Amino acid sequence: MKTIALKMPVKLSTALVALIACSLTLSSCGDKKEKEKEDQAAEQQEQGVDNPVVETVSLQKGKLTSNIQVPGELAPYQQVDLYAKVSSYVKQLKVDVGSEVHSGQVLMTLDAPEINSQLAEAKARIAQQTAAYAASKSNYDRLVNTAKTPGTIAQNDVDQAAAKKDADYANIEAAKSFYKQISANLEYLVIRAPFDGVITARNVNIGAYVGPSGTGSALPVLVLQQQSRMRLIVSIPEAYTGGLSNKDEVSFTVRSLPNETFTAKVVRLSGALDARLRSERLEMDVYNKNKKLLPGMTAEVNMPLPSRDSSFIVPKAAVVRSTEKVFIVKVDSNHHAKWVDVKPGLEDGSGNIEIFGKGMTVGDKILTKATDEIRDGMPLRDKPATKDDEKGGDE
Repeated sequence: MKTIALKMPVKLSTALVALIACSLTLSSCGDKKEKEKEDQAAEQQEQGVDNPVVETVSLQKGKLTSNIQVPGELAPYQQVDLYAKVSSYVKQLKVDVGSEVHSGQVLMTLDAPEINSQLAEAKARIAQQTAAYAASKSNYDRLVNTAKTPGTIAQNDVDQAAAKKDADYANIEAAKSFYKQISANLEYLVIRAPFDGVITARNVNIGAYVGPSGTGSALPVLVLQQQSRMRLIVSIPEAYTGGLSNKDEVSFTVRSLPNETFTAKVVRLSGALDARLRSERLEMDVYNKNKKLLPGMTAEVNMPLPSRDSSFIVPKAAVVRSTEKVFIVKVDSNHHAKWVDVKPGLEDGSGNIEIFGKGMTVGDKILTKATDEIRDGMPLRDKPATKDDEKGGDE
């Protein structure tokens, strides 16, 4: 077997050697640059932990308007349970459930035969007392005329006759008062509507025995509600009562009409907190002429809560709620973090919140996105402006 030796030109061999040397040099340079990049990244990461880059915003004051959703209840503006004043029987029933009535309209008539006999007795008593008074007055007048002759009638007899006359007159007045009382009971046999409204309950029929509440049936004979005007009742938690006003307008919805929104105006504030719920009762008037709303409906009320006092307004992400405290992170003059204790207030729908506390002044720089990982006293670096920021600033 023969070995064949290839001879390479001298020039080609020199070029190949140079190419390999250059390749080795470039590889060495690339490894060096890569190592420098890794060292630089590690250094930046270490600096980022010890000296983080943060975004800041200047602290400003303003008034924040917020809304809260609270449940409410619709109630009739007026409601009355009608009972019979005197023991009687139902003679006529002129209305039923759902009947719309007007003020003064007769709803029911009752029958009490014993009242007629009592009225006759009262008339007879007036006549009896009138006759007795006439006799005593005549006797008194006769004694007075006789006493004009000295020594005929003792003064004591005249005084007794005068007392008897006055007592009989008082008996007449008492008999007249009794007669008026019986006559008034006759008026109670007719039950009328005290205001415009709708009959929502009827618990008796014709011929039923009825009487005053507590003596007969515990149920009222009729229930009348005013539904053309209603009350929307809500309870506002104590934390939100500071911004309430009787001039606020609210909107609300009900389950039976989910696609409709109704409005009402706050007209009555209780001015005190409920001891059990720690909330203030508010009432709004709702005009319900189309009868779409019914008493007893539950409503979802959108209650506006305007802030009364000027307070600091910050992004919601700037407030840290840790297990230790609630605070914001302020950047001091030496570019160090400083924790400032705050109390949060109202929130709006755009991500802002009002805060209260000491150690804050207008113009202070605070972190827009703060966390408890940024410890108190840690050095900070401002985030460098980007091209978009510069462009926006130029615009």
